[in-house]
Amino acid sequence: MRILVCGAGMAGLAAGITLGNTGHDVTIVERAQHLRVNGSPIDIRGESLAVAREMGILEGIRAREVDMTQRTCFVDGNGTKVADLPFEAINDSAGDIEIPREDLAHVLRNALGPSVALTFGESVADLHDDGGGVDVVLASGGRDRYDLVVGADGLHSATRRMVFGPERQYVRHLGFYTALASLPGYHPSDAPNPIYNYPGHMAGIVTYRDVALAVLTFRSSWIDYDYHDLDAQKRILTEQFGGHGRWRVPELLDAACRDSELYFDSVSQVDMPTWHRGRVVLVGDAAHCASPLSGRGTSLALTGTWLLAGALTENANDLAAAFVQYEHAQRPHVTYAQGTVDAGGDLLVPATQDAIDARNRELARAS
Repeated sequence: MRILVCGAGMAGLAAGITLGNTGHDVTIVERAQHLRVNGSPIDIRGESLAVAREMGILEGIRAREVDMTQRTCFVDGNGTKVADLPFEAINDSAGDIEIPREDLAHVLRNALGPSVALTFGESVADLHDDGGGVDVVLASGGRDRYDLVVGADGLHSATRRMVFGPERQYVRHLGFYTALASLPGYHPSDAPNPIYNYPGHMAGIVTYRDVALAVLTFRSSWIDYDYHDLDAQKRILTEQFGGHGRWRVPELLDAACRDSELYFDSVSQVDMPTWHRGRVVLVGDAAHCASPLSGRGTSLALTGTWLLAGALTENANDLAAAFVQYEHAQRPHVTYAQGTVDAGGDLLVPATQDAIDARNRELARAS
C-alpha cells in the first residue's frame, strides 16, 4: 500500500520502520524543518523492549542509555538535599532503558528503510477519504492519493481534528502544566539532579552527558491559550513562577523565557473509543497519549506501530479487520499506562506544604 504518515516524532518514525519493513511504500511528512527532539530523556519500558529488538534498534538504544532519573533528588529552598527520588517506584518494569530524545530520534531515523521517504516542512492541510483511498492536500499545495493515512502527530494531532473532531472531545487534562528549557551556563556532571517544591509547583535541573535542562511544572486547571504561541507560554510561566525567589527558581524561569525552543504543554491524556475511521488510523500520542507522568508514551508508540504493521500484514485484504485487531492488541497496553499516572503527580508536585513535608519525611525514612 501507499501510506502517508503525518508526523516524524517517535511514533511517526517507528511507523515508518514497521510499515516500510512489511512491504509498504511510506511517506512521512513533518511540519517542522527538523526532527523534534526538545525535551528530557524518555523511557523504553516493558513489552516495547522486545519490540525494539524485533525492529533491530535495541542495541542502538542500549548504547545510548543514560541515568538521569536515577540521579534525581529533592532539595529544600536552600538547596539542601532532603530525599532521593525513589527510582524503584517510577521504574515499573525490569530492564527499562532511559535514552535522550534526540538519540532515539536519530536511531529511528537511521533505521528507516529504502521504501520510506521523510519530508520536513510539510503537513496535511486537508484530506478526503472516499472509501477506496484518501485524497490529500498538502500545506505546500501539493496533492496526492494514498491507500492509508496514519496520524502520528502527537497530543495536538491535526489528523485527529480533521477526521475525528475537535481536540477537546478527546483530551483529558490531568491538572498540571510542564515546561523544559535549555539551561546555558550550567555545567552537567554526575552529581544529583535537584528538584525543589513549593505548594503546587516544582522546579528542577536535570542533566545528562553535556546537556542541562530547566524543568518547571505547576498544578492548574485548564488554561485557554494558543499552544503555538511561544510568548503566551512564557507569560503563563512568569505568572506562575515570577513571584517566587527561593532556590534557583528565578534562574530557571529566566532560562525558560530566553529559550526559543521552549517546550511547554498541558499534562494530559487522550481518550478515544476508537483509533480508526475509514482509511485513517491514529498511533502514538495522537491516539492514546498517556502523559509524561506515565513514562510510557514512547513505549506505547513502539508497541502500537508494531502491532498495526502486523495487523495489516495478517489482514492484507481487509483493512477494517486489521484496524480492529490493532486496537484489540494495543488497548491493554494503553489502559495500563494511562492508569499509572495518579501517584506520579502527587510525588513530583505535591499540592500543599504539608504534603511536601509528609512526602519528604516518608522518603527519608525509606532511604
